[in-house]
Amino acid sequence: MKIRGIFTPNIVPFGRDGGINEHELRRLTSWLIDKGIHGLYPNGSTGEFIRLSYEERQRVVRIMASENRGRVPILAGAAEANVDLVLKACHAYADLGCAAVSLTGPYYYKVSQESIEHYFREIAAKSPIDILLYNIPQFSNEIGIPVVERLALDCPRIIGIKDSSRDFPRFVTLLARIKPQRPDFVVFTGTEEILFPSLMMGGDGGTIASSSVIPEVILKLFADYQAGNYAECRRVQLKIQELIGAMFAAGNFPEGFRAAVALRGFDPGPARFPLSPHEAAQLEEAKGKLACILGDCGYAEAAKECELRRARTATAPVSRAEVEQIVRAVITKIRT
Repeated sequence: MKIRGIFTPNIVPFGRDGGINEHELRRLTSWLIDKGIHGLYPNGSTGEFIRLSYEERQRVVRIMASENRGRVPILAGAAEANVDLVLKACHAYADLGCAAVSLTGPYYYKVSQESIEHYFREIAAKSPIDILLYNIPQFSNEIGIPVVERLALDCPRIIGIKDSSRDFPRFVTLLARIKPQRPDFVVFTGTEEILFPSLMMGGDGGTIASSSVIPEVILKLFADYQAGNYAECRRVQLKIQELIGAMFAAGNFPEGFRAAVALRGFDPGPARFPLSPHEAAQLEEAKGKLACILGDCGYAEAAKECELRRARTATAPVSRAEVEQIVRAVITKIRT
């Protein structure tokens, strides 16, 4: 099964006990497939893989593979702390029928490009499953373009790269350096803000977190690109920027995305990482904004939530603290 098109990095719903909510994860998985996404991407950043135990990461993929039943390819995140664990995960995900695994550069310790190249060569030589490199220098060692090029040309097991650096010139350079020599090498973007530009320059698709919230819209953009409807692609790309910005602005990632998924009718459960009182208030405010943005886009569940929040705001009594804040602001303005 080819790794092409739109792959969805899904959230992981948690139960009230803090564990994985299998029922809700299955429901979300089938919903995404029914919406037409081209592939699943468990254990990505949106799935908070770093906050899960090794056993929980395995369980997420096992649940989703079971629910998927071979309908779409699965690109499973297999970033682990050392080579042995990575290879153990590769074997497990191959046994579950995944199409490929996604591997970040080594994280936490800073290492040389030479070490990074050797690391991937060793894994590629022993892996029973295809590998998509995952460049995310914000959280792991950057995989330099010369290293990617050499790995692409020397290691058949390494079939592509997902670039989440948010560096569009780097993305274009990857295409220019590698595609002429290895046309089948997959180049994905992990940044939805540049999805359409990346497709126009020859990218193969992407792992797009917002496709877990608005799969219909992201898939429409991809379909319009394939049909040559570039003006419509541009309109949709610009339209989704507000939603993406609001989800990222909600604080403690990926809580904004989890809140948006809830507005599509799912129960994400409690946050795996604790929120401060300020962050909880910030998230609650963001939920209202997200509800209204999604409501304006025609999503009935979100539109209802937006109306309820607006009604509560309109009838809510003004607190003493709010009155004092207004008075202080007026006095300050008069004095100046």
